[in-house]
Amino acid sequence: MADSALSGLVVLDLSENISGPYCTKLLADYGAEVIKIEKPQTGDASRRAGPFPDDNPDIEKSGLFLFLNTSKKSITLDIEHNIGRDIFLKLVKQADIVVENFTPGAMARLNLNYEALTEVNPKLIMASISYFGQTGHYRHWESADIVAQAMGGLMHLTGEPDREPLKLPLSQAEFQAGLNAAIAILCAVFYRDVTGDGQYIDISVQEAIVSILEGAISTYSYSGHVPNRAGVRHRYKCPSAIMKAKNGYIHMEAGAYWEHFAALTEAPQLMDPHLASILRYRYVDEVEEAIRTWVESRTADEIFTEGQEWRMPVAKVMGIEELADDPQYTARNFFLDIDHPKAGLLRYPGAPFRMSETPAEINRAPLLGEHNKEIYACLLGLSADELAELKERNVI
Repeated sequence: MADSALSGLVVLDLSENISGPYCTKLLADYGAEVIKIEKPQTGDASRRAGPFPDDNPDIEKSGLFLFLNTSKKSITLDIEHNIGRDIFLKLVKQADIVVENFTPGAMARLNLNYEALTEVNPKLIMASISYFGQTGHYRHWESADIVAQAMGGLMHLTGEPDREPLKLPLSQAEFQAGLNAAIAILCAVFYRDVTGDGQYIDISVQEAIVSILEGAISTYSYSGHVPNRAGVRHRYKCPSAIMKAKNGYIHMEAGAYWEHFAALTEAPQLMDPHLASILRYRYVDEVEEAIRTWVESRTADEIFTEGQEWRMPVAKVMGIEELADDPQYTARNFFLDIDHPKAGLLRYPGAPFRMSETPAEINRAPLLGEHNKEIYACLLGLSADELAELKERNVI
C-alpha cells in the first residue's frame, strides 16, 4: 500500500481534553507522526475523565482519552521547567506542526509563542485553539463547551419554543473546533509546500459554532427576524418531526413526494389544498395529527422499511446500543475493535471519511510516556543516564 496521506508530517501535540486532541487524532489516523506531549505522572487531563471499564478510574483506561488519542505517540515533558523548555525547542526544530489549546497568553509566558518557535523553525505551522480566540474582549474568560454553545447562538436555536434553551449533548463545540483546526492545518501545509512559509492559526471554539448556524445569521441580516427554537420540528419543512411509534421513535419527512406521502400514511386529508401547498408548515399541528394514528400503529422498524420502499426520507431513531449491529455500519466495517494493554478490547468508531488510495489506519492510544525512549534517545540522542536524571528531576 502507498504511504498514508499525511506520512512525513511531524506534529507536536501539547493539547489536552477534546478540541486539540480531536484535531491531532484526525492527523494521526491518516498517517502523521503525532507526538503527544503530556505532563509527567498525570498526563492529559482527559485521562482522568470517564467512562472507565467497571467504573474503576485509571489514567490508562479513560474511554475519552483512548478515543481521542488513537495512533499517537506519548512522551512526558514539563515545558514549564527550563530544561523541559529547551528539550521542547529541540523537538520543534524537527517538527512541522505544533498544536496547543492553552489559555491565550500561556505559551507567550513560557516564551514558547509562535514568534519564539519560528526562531528555531522558520517554516513551522502552529495552531492555537481557545474558546474565544487569541484576541478580543473575551480572550481571557473562563469557558467550557456549554459556554461556547450558549455564546455561539446554538443554544438559542435548540429546544422547544416555549421552554428554556438546551445544550446539544456531549461536546459538540469542542469537536467542531478540532475539525476546523485539522482543516486549517492542512490548508497551511499546502500553502507551505507552495511558498515555503509556515503560519500561525487561531481557532475560536465560539466562532466554530457560529459558523454552523445555517441560515440563522443571514435570515436576521435580511429581515431582522430572529429565528426561535423549533423543537424537533423543522421551521419550513412539514412534516419534519420526531414522532412516537408503537415502539421507539421515528423521524417523519415527506421530501418532495407529497402525494406519495399521503398514500403511505393512509391520510387522504393531506391532499386538501391548504395542507398540500408549500405553506403547509403553517398547519403543522394539523399535518402531524393526520398521520399520528398511522405512526402509532406501527413499529419504528416497520415505518422505516415502508418509508424507504416508498422512497420517503423517514428514519428510525436508533439507540446507541443498536449502532454497532446496524447492517449499514456492518457492511462498511465502520466500527473497529482495538486491543489496549491496559483497557483491553474495546469498540471504537472508525474513520470519519474514506480515501481509496490512502485510507486511515487507526491504532490504539499510547500509555503515558510510552515513547519516551524512542523519541528522546533515538530522535534527540539522549543517553540512558540523561533520561534517568530527567525523570528523577520530574522533567519527563
